[in-house]
Amino acid sequence: MIKKEIFGKTKSGQEIYRYWLENSKGMKAGVINYGAILVNLFVPDKDGKADDVVLGYDTLEPYFDNNGFFGATVGPNANRIGGAAFTVDGQNCKLDKNDGENNLHSHKELGYHKRVWDALEKEDGVTFSLTDEDGNMGFPGNKKVSVTYILTENNELKIKYKAESDKNTVINMTNHTYFNLAGQGNGSICGHILTLNAGVYTPVVSGAIPTGEVASVAGTPFDFTKAKEIGAEIEADNGQLRLTGGYDHNWVIDNADGTLREFAVVKEPASGREMHAYTDLPGVQFYAGNAVDKQAGKAGAEYGRRGGLCLETQYFPDTPNKPNFPSSVFGPERKYESMTVYQFVSAGNE
Repeated sequence: MIKKEIFGKTKSGQEIYRYWLENSKGMKAGVINYGAILVNLFVPDKDGKADDVVLGYDTLEPYFDNNGFFGATVGPNANRIGGAAFTVDGQNCKLDKNDGENNLHSHKELGYHKRVWDALEKEDGVTFSLTDEDGNMGFPGNKKVSVTYILTENNELKIKYKAESDKNTVINMTNHTYFNLAGQGNGSICGHILTLNAGVYTPVVSGAIPTGEVASVAGTPFDFTKAKEIGAEIEADNGQLRLTGGYDHNWVIDNADGTLREFAVVKEPASGREMHAYTDLPGVQFYAGNAVDKQAGKAGAEYGRRGGLCLETQYFPDTPNKPNFPSSVFGPERKYESMTVYQFVSAGNE
């Protein structure tokens, strides 16, 4: 079931709509055609009480800034590209230097998270689409892009991405939702219990650019192969954690082969909520919300540092400049298509 309502107007007066996706199990998702943003996600707890478990804003205007990328669809490239440049088919592509000397999330003002998307309602979801011209933000190719949100009766929020380009280009999209399974605004996520099916990760240098190495998590604070509290080692005396102020790294998903597989489980003991995450992509950026500014959120909530966690499925950061990383180059011979699924269960309802 889909309901549509006005969410606000852009600075130019264009109307923006929120689309409510609901199932019969008490779950409800609210997505808007500005930035293809996930604004709301209501999930029942162990007692059947539904709370909104994603960070965001009640009105459109704060999304015009949205420095934390709350709920946003990020593209054409998510995460960082070192030196804000890459080469494809002999063409040197220069990007916006918006994170020191590097590029982060394509462009903070022109990126897909601040575009108005076309919307097509479907029986079980909504598809947002846009076109992106050759050379925009420094990326080659005329591109057609779509993101589809689907809410199933199995309490799955499915996010499907598609893109095609008439030139080879870099496409590496993600969803930047911050989850707090205790309910948005209900404190730190450091007490959440996380499992990551990832035995290796990609260490970084200053600026959070990967070295190109793939390193074992064994014996380090980055080992979530067995469930542990996010806060257990987040303040450990570890050079990698110091560089990023906590967890903000790419984990390499075990046995990634392009098929959908479970890569993470997050549990919040008090509410009994669990989130099982699946993707067909090779990596995930686990970000513990280390840099979330103190600010007003939805329903009078106050957000702050580590008030939400992100599991951003992706090709690896700086992949265009790391030949040993899985390629994120797509074009006439290779269309971009991926899916990520966040499925929710609660204690006693598995």
